[in-house]
Amino acid sequence: MWIQVRTMDGKETHRVDSLSKLTKVDELRLKIMEIFKVEPERQRLFYRGKQMEDGHTIFDYNVGLNDIVQLLVRQQLPPVDVVKSKDKEAELSDSDSGCGSTQSECDKSSTHGETEGQTAGTSAQTNSPELIDPGFGLYKINELVDARDLNMGAWFEAQIVNVTKTTKTPKEEAAEAEPAEEILYHVKYEDYPENGVIQLLAKDVRPRARTVYQWHQLEPGMVVMLNYNPDEPKERGYWYDAEIQRKRETRTQREIYAKIILGDAGDSLNDCRIMFVTEIYKIEEPGSLSDAPAGSESPLKRSNGPECKHCKDDPKKNCRWCNCHICGIKQDPDKQLLCDECDMAYHTYCLNPPLTTIPEDEDWYCPGCRNDVSEVVLAGEKLKESKKKAKMASASSSSQRDWGKGMACVGRTKQCTIVPSNHYGPIPGVPVGSLWKFRVQDDGNEFTYTGSGGRDLSGNKRTAEQSCDQTLTHMNRALALNCNVPVNDKNGAEAKNWKAGKPVRVVRSCKGRKHSKYCPEEGNRYDGIYKVVKYWPDKGKSGFLVWRYLLKRDDDEPAPWTREGKERIKKLGLTMQYPAGYQKEKENKNEVEEEATPSKAKRKRKSQGSESSKTPPAKTPKKVKVEMYKLSQEQKALIKNDKLNKKLWDEAMESLSLGPKFLNKVEEVFLCICCQEVVYQPITTECQHNVCRECLQRSFKAEVYTCPACRHDLGKNYSMSVNKSLQDILNQFFPGYSNGR
Repeated sequence: MWIQVRTMDGKETHRVDSLSKLTKVDELRLKIMEIFKVEPERQRLFYRGKQMEDGHTIFDYNVGLNDIVQLLVRQQLPPVDVVKSKDKEAELSDSDSGCGSTQSECDKSSTHGETEGQTAGTSAQTNSPELIDPGFGLYKINELVDARDLNMGAWFEAQIVNVTKTTKTPKEEAAEAEPAEEILYHVKYEDYPENGVIQLLAKDVRPRARTVYQWHQLEPGMVVMLNYNPDEPKERGYWYDAEIQRKRETRTQREIYAKIILGDAGDSLNDCRIMFVTEIYKIEEPGSLSDAPAGSESPLKRSNGPECKHCKDDPKKNCRWCNCHICGIKQDPDKQLLCDECDMAYHTYCLNPPLTTIPEDEDWYCPGCRNDVSEVVLAGEKLKESKKKAKMASASSSSQRDWGKGMACVGRTKQCTIVPSNHYGPIPGVPVGSLWKFRVQDDGNEFTYTGSGGRDLSGNKRTAEQSCDQTLTHMNRALALNCNVPVNDKNGAEAKNWKAGKPVRVVRSCKGRKHSKYCPEEGNRYDGIYKVVKYWPDKGKSGFLVWRYLLKRDDDEPAPWTREGKERIKKLGLTMQYPAGYQKEKENKNEVEEEATPSKAKRKRKSQGSESSKTPPAKTPKKVKVEMYKLSQEQKALIKNDKLNKKLWDEAMESLSLGPKFLNKVEEVFLCICCQEVVYQPITTECQHNVCRECLQRSFKAEVYTCPACRHDLGKNYSMSVNKSLQDILNQFFPGYSNGR
């Protein structure tokens, strides 16, 4: 086994050979010291976000074959004469990032000052409800107004708390031809007192709406204020300015369609149907109600959409979403705690165990969101005991055998993601005859397969004699379901139209060479698509029941053991596929073995004929001409239609001479930068990048309105139109890749 070790800056990468799953981290440090010339004390090793500590094996950290372990070299600090206190030394450690999480004193003081100002404004409001003229501006203190929320663009009922002027520098005043005083209105939303006092300009404040339009007064082109919910158009929402686009009346209903104006930025929603046509308000002009006395013509309270979509703000209905998440009873709000993670409320007496007082900590997390501190592995700490690994047979074994060196236990180093795991049929880009080094009666085009099960493999056994009957469950049943006939658990079944069954991909191993001449001489070979013809119960050699399956080949590509198949393998240039770094590791291993145990005779002959009999250089093998990948006329037309990606297709078409590797190039070129898969329902952006529509929608939902590849600004209202030409050609190159996407 081998791994890659890379420095944290990425400038130096070396491979460490001759490892085992049971290699200790401190042993790994010694090997790294030989290569990087860094003492073990100065090495900090990281793998998948965890700092590797001495005493553990690389198996404990799940390090796989050819995986990358990062090396951070500690700096050698010069000796310091000044003696530091123990407290200071405890604060500075490898696990300390040096970033403080507490609030600074200046932040606290500024927060307190803001709170005091808000409190003063509130007390002034309660003590003097009469309108107070500040001497400037359009509105008076304590006047009822509509204030715009700058984030949503909606208007909310508010009250003016204070009126002030903005202070301008002489340069700003000189720059303006007609200097105008900027007046700030300090308002407080009536329904949202928790927001405190907000400072708004005159354009975001206007007199409280109080005039409701009648149906006959509404005309297209009028700008009014109405209720609309952008997320749920049929539900009650918030109050927006809107321009009436059209008006329609039938015998049973009245309809109004309007353009919703979302603030001053120019954003709008066109052709929105308004559900509440009897609640359309006139927009009052600034200063139109300035002469009205306090309390006269008090406007009616407008109703917004319910805060809770589950209970519709019904006070008689228990709700676990807007009240206590455990009991749902709407009582004792002063004894409710809000989780800082999920924003759910909890009664102190509903918790387990119940709390007698409100915690003094600023942050509080509910039982579902709270992280168990004992389970968190900090830098410099040992790993926690894994329940999964504690159940493994290797954990309780007293054997001293090193089982971690072989290729059988390294796990998968590469996983196919072009098609889902439940895909039936051929895999795009894997032609018949493909060979891999590492992971019955056989007549080639048909063979008999014996099912699995019936053996006692307890105690970490890999094989055992059959000790009970096999059953048509698990893998046996899965194979039987591929036969084009209803499943029969007792007598088996035979398909009349066996070609209509589900396809089974067959890979033959060299281990079966002693039983069948159709198996490869080395490694594992993909032999194509087979179908299950029939399956039946039979008596095995051990006397117990086994299940047999007859599979027949049903593939358009020639079998790899035929003359046509062998010629096709040569044309496609199919060779043995090794894991990354496998051959180099083998060469290094052989060199080490030769240096460790050289025979005397070989050494003598080598010294005598070292100069005279030098072996001639090996001839370079003749390069096999690989058959070009052929595109159909339909595929060529689809590629030509995809004009937005012409540059990318030109790059991919250069790989046609590489045969099946052309599909690998297409997969590389049209990879989504977000999900790292072949793009599905691709959106080709203005900057010529391709992203999955779902990935781009997820990005926009997080309020990131830029291209994920180059951060080009796409805009909030970017139209996500799918590139159908690209989608069609990818479906042809990778049939089935869109399943499960």
